[in-house]
Amino acid sequence: MNNSEAQRRSLMLSSTRAHMAIRAKFVHINIVAEDWKKLATFYEQVLGCTPVPPERNLSGQWLEQATGVKGAEIRGVHLRLPSQTREGPTLEIFQYNNQENRQGTAINRPGLTHIAFAVDDVQAFRDAVIAAGGRGVGQLVSVDIPGAGKITFAYVTDPEGNMIELQQWAE
Repeated sequence: MNNSEAQRRSLMLSSTRAHMAIRAKFVHINIVAEDWKKLATFYEQVLGCTPVPPERNLSGQWLEQATGVKGAEIRGVHLRLPSQTREGPTLEIFQYNNQENRQGTAINRPGLTHIAFAVDDVQAFRDAVIAAGGRGVGQLVSVDIPGAGKITFAYVTDPEGNMIELQQWAE
């Protein structure tokens, strides 16, 4: 096979790969907590998540290999998110035996910044989050998004500073 034929085949293969559908299913979001039990209770009581047994108590060489963390031990739980089926995604709240120092949380920090919950009354849920030890971030806002409808939303944090968006859509 000459060089131009090899290049043509390589381009065809690349094009085929680009159009192949990747089968994936969203499984969970993880928060590494300072106090996993306290944080799980917050998400259960304020946002209606429900525990998915069993609680996790993980350690061993396999965990060290997977995480790259020497001596890693994890404790925690999975929580079913509101309105999700038995197979639906969960919120995984884990606590490591030794954790890195936390960098500041900010809505505009690069990387994963927040999880969002659709709620019936943004202000009431915002108040409930703050009453349960979270804090408000910015103001409650309502805005028309062309082609999508009107959204009312606010950002808050859970008691450990993880960002949450509370939102309500109207057509």
